[in-house]
Order: sequence, then structure tokens, then C-alpha cells
Amino acid sequence: MHSLTTDYLKALAFSSKEASTLRMIGEYQGKQELYFKQSPEILKGLQQVAVIESSESSNRLEGITAPHHRIADLVLKNTAPTDRSEQEIAGYRDALQLIHQSATHMPFSLNIILQLHTWLYRYLPTPGGQWKKSDNEITEIHPDGRKRVRFVPSTAFDTPLSMEALAERYKTSIEEWHQEPLIIIPAVILDFLCIHPFRDGNGRTARLLTLLLLYHFDYQVGRYISLERIFEESKETYYETLEKSSQGWHTGEHNIMPWMTYFWGVILRAYKEFEARVGTLTTGKGSKAHHIRRTIENMMGPFAISDIERACPSVSRDTVRLVLRQLRDEGIIIPEGKGRGAKWVRKL
Repeated sequence: MHSLTTDYLKALAFSSKEASTLRMIGEYQGKQELYFKQSPEILKGLQQVAVIESSESSNRLEGITAPHHRIADLVLKNTAPTDRSEQEIAGYRDALQLIHQSATHMPFSLNIILQLHTWLYRYLPTPGGQWKKSDNEITEIHPDGRKRVRFVPSTAFDTPLSMEALAERYKTSIEEWHQEPLIIIPAVILDFLCIHPFRDGNGRTARLLTLLLLYHFDYQVGRYISLERIFEESKETYYETLEKSSQGWHTGEHNIMPWMTYFWGVILRAYKEFEARVGTLTTGKGSKAHHIRRTIENMMGPFAISDIERACPSVSRDTVRLVLRQLRDEGIIIPEGKGRGAKWVRKL
């Protein structure tokens, strides 16, 4: 809403570094079709891992946790949830799969936003899909129990009209003003979070909307690399940039650039990860062993077998171990520790 007025958008100025980031994302997007045609087996494995990681990370950002093996069962085997945490994770799983399957038929509208929120709560006794009935705050709880208010969102009274205005201005920005989607998408997400239209589930809904809107403009990296995992791995910056960019939002005097540049960095990192995992296929060197070697070349710091398996989901553990032994014998990597906690590092 406040980020999508003509005056606010016209006043935005971008540095050469920011413009370069946008160009790089565009270049990665242009290459994605080439990768899609390469190895369906590897892409299917990446998609399965991404759905598990997204369901786990997006909920964990909100303090909702479950054992990893249970989340894998919920996602891959469609297992029935057994407690509240699993119910919330299963709801996110379903909403995520709905977007993966039907994004092109899901416009950014109030009905779709309410539908996604409804799906988050479909296994819970409390129904979703309703605007908040009372005012809320975005707070931070310190380890010692102290509470700090990060932001005071729109009131419950103003929320319905604010959401209508957000949907309308988004449509106008894209269809009439033909604004750059990579500028409009993070602006929409910031405005959504500043309105904070639901009693609960706003962060998870915002991350689902992020994936949906990226799909609308053919940025498909979120199908194979979990954006939610990257948000979680950089959660301090995630929350810091949102807080910085929300200051002055109610009067349209906020600075959206901290959040926007962080958002672009997440998309760029996702594309780089995607290329690191499947880019070798375009050279004709598509063997599983070569794929593992290229993955290890991109590892920063110590890594475990599980890290390689996550990056190469179609490769068996035996194959991973074989390649690790070969690299060890070649003097490329060395072991650190023993047993379950053992890791490997590349020799410098």
C-alpha cells in the first residue's frame, strides 16, 4: 500500500551495485530453462528436498518445530499430523504444494490470500482465512523474557480496506504502470507485513506469497531451492531489514531499500545454489560423481555427508562415500573428527 504509490515508487533510486544485482538475477532466470531440460531425476530430488526444507524452516522461524524425520514423512508420505506443531507444518505443506501446482491460476487477490491462510489452519481447530479482530503488535522476546515492540501494524478496523488497497495498487503497478516485478514483489511483501492482517500466521503467509508472486513472473528457483531455508539461515538480517524498512511506513516516509536489497540477495543466492547443483549438467559432465565433486568445490568450511546428500538428493550415500574417499586419496579433502560427528574440509 504505502510502498506502491506512484510518488513513492518514482522517488526510489538504485546504485550501480543494486542495478547489477537485478541484472544478475535476470541472467540466472534466462538460464533456468536450460537446466530444466537436463536431468529430471536430479530436479525431482531437489524439489522434494526444497518442500521439506521450506515446510521446516518457515515454521521454525515462528517457533514451530518437529523432528526432521517427522517433517519428511509429513511432506513425502503425506503422513497425518499427530500434534499441533505437525498440524501447522502439514498446513504449510499443503499450501506450498498448491502454489507449486497451480500458481498460474492464483492471482494476487484477497480471495487467494485468505485461501492460503485458510490452508495453513486446515488441520487446526481454529479456522484461518479471517482478518484480525483486534489490534496486534510485532514483538521480539529476549532470552531474559523482556519484550520489545518492533512495529505497530495497521489497526483491525483499518485492515480490510488496507488489504483492498494493497491488492488494487499491486494490480495497477503491474498492469498499468508496468513496474519491474523485482521491485514490486518485495514492496508488496513489506506492505503486507506492515498491515499484518491476521491474528497469527502473517510471516508464513508472506513467505507463501513471495513464492507465488515470483512464479507469476517466471522466477522458478523456489521450486528447487528453499527460499524459506535461506530466510531462516539469515534470520537476523531478515528481521533487521524488515524492521528498518518499516520505520515511518504509516506516513509513507520509510526507506524500503534495506529490505529490498536483502530480498534480492536471497533470490540471487538461491539461483547460485541452483546453478551449483545442476549447472554441471550443461557441460555434458553429468555423472553423479562429477556432480558430487562440483558440489564439494562450492562448500565453504567443514561439511558432513548429510550436507552433500542434501545438495545431491538423487545420489546414494554409498556413492557419496566413494567420491569422498577418492578425494581424500587425491589429497583434495581431509577428515575432521570421527563417527557420526565427522566432517570433511577442503585442503587449501
